[in-house]
Amino acid sequence: MNITDQLLTIKDLHTGFRIKDTYFDAVDGVSINLKKNEILAIVGESGCGKSTLATSIIGLHDHNRTRVEGEIIYDGINLAKLDEEKFNKVRGEEIGMIFQDPLSALNPLMRIGEQIEESLKFHTKMSKSEREKRVIELLNQVGIPNPMRVKKQFPHQLSGGMRQRVIIAIAISCKPNIIIADEPTTALDVTIQAQILDLLNDLQAETGAGIILITHDLGVVAEVADRVAVMYAGQIIEEAPVEELFSNPKHPYTRSLFNSIPQMNSENEKLQVIQGIVPSLVKLPRTGCRFSARIPWIPNVAHEENPILHEISPGHLVRCTCWQHFHLESEEGGNNI
Repeated sequence: MNITDQLLTIKDLHTGFRIKDTYFDAVDGVSINLKKNEILAIVGESGCGKSTLATSIIGLHDHNRTRVEGEIIYDGINLAKLDEEKFNKVRGEEIGMIFQDPLSALNPLMRIGEQIEESLKFHTKMSKSEREKRVIELLNQVGIPNPMRVKKQFPHQLSGGMRQRVIIAIAISCKPNIIIADEPTTALDVTIQAQILDLLNDLQAETGAGIILITHDLGVVAEVADRVAVMYAGQIIEEAPVEELFSNPKHPYTRSLFNSIPQMNSENEKLQVIQGIVPSLVKLPRTGCRFSARIPWIPNVAHEENPILHEISPGHLVRCTCWQHFHLESEEGGNNI
């Protein structure tokens, strides 16, 4: 794969939600890039800031209760500074989004064809007949059988997998350069999951779009991603090409995630459990290593006071120095790098 063109550059992004009179950052100083023809996976536990990062990029926040600071550079424009009217011209046409819950994302009172046509009506100068033809093309493209019938149906008349395909059709209707897929396979059975992942791969190969895949499923990441960024408590804590991350994970959180996955060939071993939970926004420590409380057997001196990302090999970034001293609690002391 030839990955050369930069599509999106995020620099020191902070997205804070107002709780009473104080803003608390759910995305805290994130910097990351997306290239053309690339699938970038953002992984982490629920509550780590993945979906907030996605909705920050596409501008879907209540501006009265949310503060977005930093740079989200697309085509020379800082999206973080756009007003709603200008963002509407980018959203849908240049950046498409596949939502986690298609039943909530689709209007229950509108027919499928009308919902796909909406974006075409807003962003293109197609005639009514051209839009109707494009709707059928899109339904065929995402693998929906009998599109003439389906376009006249309502969302509740379709299965979960079919609704997810409709959401994908809406997201790609204007051939955007960037597609954000927020947990696109979470509520689907494994057979439909595989079909949706194959579909994303085919779309990416056909259009050359950059895809940001938000997920907590490491199996999905291994299947489709080119590069992976691991998020924890609002920060990127490790970033690497997918093969490098899976063969050589370094950050204690990343290693803990991998060790908490059941293995087919280790049925007699005890399943590793990550202590504690992701702290709430209000209780989130803003200094020191944010993962330190969940690995209390690692001494405090192993952590940086203000952890930064270190490039430990080409394209492999790790936050904090604690990775050099980390070992699983079940292991007998000493380093396990």
